[in-house]
Amino acid sequence: MDRMFRVLGFWTAIFTIMFYLGDMKITALIFLAQTGFFYLLGYLKLSERMYMYVFGAYLTIFFAGFTYWTNFMMPLGGGQ
Repeated sequence: MDRMFRVLGFWTAIFTIMFYLGDMKITALIFLAQTGFFYLLGYLKLSERMYMYVFGAYLTIFFAGFTYWTNFMMPLGGGQ
């Protein structure tokens, strides 16, 4: 399970590079923070159960933030 968090760190690092190259600096910083978080967790050698709890908490926070952003921060009509 620790290897999967390192894989997640790798993919978020790829997204960080792509967002940075696309001049989306704030999004790149968010993904850079996620990359560090995933790599840190990948080397902690936690139990499988703890990794599942951490991933569940991560998904809960992400979905709550994403739902808030799409409902209250995004302009209506796609910003046109």
